Amino acid sequence: MSRPAADLEAASEPGLGYHRQEAADQAGYTVRLGWGLAGAEALAPHSDVVVVVDVITFSTTVSVAMERGCRVYPHPWDPAGAEARARELGAQVAVSRSLVTAARPYSLSPATLSRAPVGMSIVLPSPNGSAISAAVSRGSAVVLAGAPRNAAAVARWARSRGEVISVIAAGERWPDGSLDMALEDLIGAGAIIDGLRRRRRSPEAAAAAAVFRQARHQGLRQVLRDCVSGREQRARRHGEELEWAAALNVATAVPELRDGAFQAVGARGRFSAPVEPAAN
Repeated sequence: MSRPAADLEAASEPGLGYHRQEAADQAGYTVRLGWGLAGAEALAPHSDVVVVVDVITFSTTVSVAMERGCRVYPHPWDPAGAEARARELGAQVAVSRSLVTAARPYSLSPATLSRAPVGMSIVLPSPNGSAISAAVSRGSAVVLAGAPRNAAAVARWARSRGEVISVIAAGERWPDGSLDMALEDLIGAGAIIDGLRRRRRSPEAAAAAAVFRQARHQGLRQVLRDCVSGREQRARRHGEELEWAAALNVATAVPELRDGAFQAVGARGRFSAPVEPAAN
């Protein structure tokens, strides 16, 4: 939907409520932080590498799937479209947690993917991390999925793949569709940025790294349990997913988006062999 003319005029003036493209891309820094789909779309064209961080639970689940050698096809939150895409690919499809059955056992819960057959292909829809990954896949940047559990490995791989690295905290959505800057994604982004210390980090990126270090000092597991998203997960009886999300640097498989799917990559760009899930 187009903006009203008055809004477009305001967007051309700094400080009146809209970022200009030039301001949004954090030019001059080689490690940058963005929020949500709009941030990803602003930063991706100016980046060599884009790391999508959606800790509860998309990027955590993708990391777990990589440990099984799976191929994960990100898809916007459109269950019917995801079903059609899975049929086209001959793949499984992840369903809402409430719809999990013996016949359809996979969802955004990382525990379900930890039991996936080695090498399985799955279409994984989500409204935030998956939608962002699918959107930025159309550009030229290398796209990775990162979370605390694979943060160190993702940071190392990102350094090897390009100079300008943009880390995108997916965030959550309020009922009206506006962005909620979710703490867990800021922490997850900071965990990756903390591993990029020899790059020129923007003030936003450096602040995210500081938030991660503070959360680690306080106890990452407890912070994720007590933040808004963690309390919501526990209220919905999905508290066990927080254990997967809070496991720091337990995974070495790096999810890189190639040919439409996240696949585990290893040394010198080779795909990693399937491995058993890391202990939690």
